[in-house]
Amino acid sequence: MPGESMLATAVREVGEEIGAEVAVTRKLSDVSYRIDTGRKTVSFWAMRYLRESGEPDDEVDKVEWLPPKAARKLLTYDLERRVLAEFAALPPPDAVLILVRHARAGKRSEWRGDDYERPLDLSGERQAQRLVPFLRAFAPERVYAAEPKRCVQTVEPFADSLGVPVKTRPEFSDACYSDAPDESETAIRALAKPGRVSVVCSQGQTIPGVIDRLVPGVASTETRKGSAWVLSFVDGTVVSADYYDDPF
Repeated sequence: MPGESMLATAVREVGEEIGAEVAVTRKLSDVSYRIDTGRKTVSFWAMRYLRESGEPDDEVDKVEWLPPKAARKLLTYDLERRVLAEFAALPPPDAVLILVRHARAGKRSEWRGDDYERPLDLSGERQAQRLVPFLRAFAPERVYAAEPKRCVQTVEPFADSLGVPVKTRPEFSDACYSDAPDESETAIRALAKPGRVSVVCSQGQTIPGVIDRLVPGVASTETRKGSAWVLSFVDGTVVSADYYDDPF
């Protein structure tokens, strides 16, 4: 659909085709191949089934749930088999955490008041609105933020769409991370309980620092304003970390 992100499109189309609500967990590989009109790239995500939402659409002859080994026998192309093998290589996540860096809030040097009260600028407000469909793709149930106003405002539109409050936690702020990084890491880990999907809006020092601690060896922890990391956990351990530089 016009203006829809690849991620939102994937969730919508899978849901429509199998007649179910689904939620994204981790990113899988893209595959690319030639077609008559040029080159086609297909993006894949692992998803979890939430609930039935209707009948499969007319593009689908039959819906059947299969274990990976049985599904592999029905696939036609090696590209698809490689994606399935990538999916099957890790156990299904039992918790997902989306770490969002707050949206744009103007220049700190131009704000005269308490920096904790510095609000989003117009560009940041637009980013916050555009985060709503991105976050919805993961079906979070809880929304947290560091105490600065710009962090709360970044996830307020999404929390409002769920009808839940934004819960503030000092451990998610740069001030806390600078003084007690272990406390920030512990607070993040505490959210990764089985069956939980949560959003945390934090800041530009805390998120890269926590990613370094939770995912040693990640190539880059750079996190731009309004971008997000999606962490998938199994038994409290991060099994995948996907960075969405431009989630809109």
